[in-house]
Amino acid sequence: MRPTETVRLDLDAIQGLVLRGYRMPVVDYVFVHFGDAAAARSWTGGVAGHVTTAAPWQSKPDTAVNVAFTAAGLRALNLPEELLRTFSTPFLQGMAARSARLGDSGSSAPENWVGGLGTERVHALVLLSALTPAQLTERAEWLDATLAEAGATVVSRRRAALLPDGVEHFGYFDGLSQPDVEALDDKPLTEQGAMAGRGRWRPVRAGEFVLGYPDEEGVLPAAPARDELARNGSYLVYRRLRQDVAAFRAQLARAAHVYAEDEDLLAAKLVGRWRDGTPLDISPHRRDPALAADPHRNNAFSYEDDPSGYRCPIGAHIRRMNPRASLPFDGKLVNRHRLIRRGMPYGPPLPPGVPDDGVDRGLVFTCLQADIERQFEFVQSEWLNDGNAFGLGDDKDILGDHDGTGKMTVNGVPPFFVHPLTRTVTVSGGEYFFMPGINGLRYLAEFAD
Repeated sequence: MRPTETVRLDLDAIQGLVLRGYRMPVVDYVFVHFGDAAAARSWTGGVAGHVTTAAPWQSKPDTAVNVAFTAAGLRALNLPEELLRTFSTPFLQGMAARSARLGDSGSSAPENWVGGLGTERVHALVLLSALTPAQLTERAEWLDATLAEAGATVVSRRRAALLPDGVEHFGYFDGLSQPDVEALDDKPLTEQGAMAGRGRWRPVRAGEFVLGYPDEEGVLPAAPARDELARNGSYLVYRRLRQDVAAFRAQLARAAHVYAEDEDLLAAKLVGRWRDGTPLDISPHRRDPALAADPHRNNAFSYEDDPSGYRCPIGAHIRRMNPRASLPFDGKLVNRHRLIRRGMPYGPPLPPGVPDDGVDRGLVFTCLQADIERQFEFVQSEWLNDGNAFGLGDDKDILGDHDGTGKMTVNGVPPFFVHPLTRTVTVSGGEYFFMPGINGLRYLAEFAD
């Protein structure tokens, strides 16, 4: 199948979280441990009827339900080992076992994780999203009742909620860049897909994110052996990222004190966008609220005419996460490492000018893809925690696993170095999950031991 051909997605079977950003204000992440396998399979079949799919809706529902399983969870359902072995290696090993590749060391090491994450005690993740806290509480009570009936237990849960003005805890507007995915005909294209040359854009092939559909190479991505289980599924990465807001602010203030420009511009240089979301590549000298709010313009850039990084530094966060068509990258290479991100802040904001108050706050980072190793792990290890691909040597992303000795290069004549960099984001838990389609949930409920 040629990459220019499109396919028909089974939106009634794909879980909605994969293809649609709900942007509901409150979310519960509920981590579940199963007891009896038969009861767990029965629970899976029951919850399948409540799962929110990617089918279009006329109006946003009050709540949404999605569910995913760890490798340990599939074993707890007594999925045959010969079938389980056909899942991807990172998924089978689990995130904790991949910590060296991910840079999860020191305070981010798995032995410091909380909530039972990284211990194989977590068998499933249920994501409950809602428009109001009261609706979320009601949905959570429903879930708890179903789990109790199945003899399952809640290992831990994490509630998250959008912050005022849609920012994350470091103060940047979040959630602007999501790839357009082919065959979502009810969603307008927003120049957030794959670069197609000469300033044109096209949707990213669905197989980069959903199993059972052609990917950017025009082939089906590697998937578990049983099509009725694998098709319409996706791999979900969950990471709980604790943000040291006071340390980030202090680090930025120290650097801005010696920077030739103001703190607001330096903050934009670190990330690649002004705090309101205006991209530096398009508006390097000032915020442009109209541009930031326009989905047809706020991602329509490529860095092709900024090879030296004078407008947007080569090591800026968003340029690392998606290098687009900047040298030495090309669109084809970058398209193979795209992610669908579904982040939500947790914890209360730290008021401006207030020192660290000891409160746990941060970001629940989730992403969806067809290949954990090629997509999430590659971006994390090669682009976020290394500078070689960008010609930056040992430089890491401003949010990387710093030890107090690193730097970030702000390109210019002369360049400016933000240093020393300390770790302001700590991983406090993580897991790899498989998010089946509705067909996969039914398969897990009905297969015979």
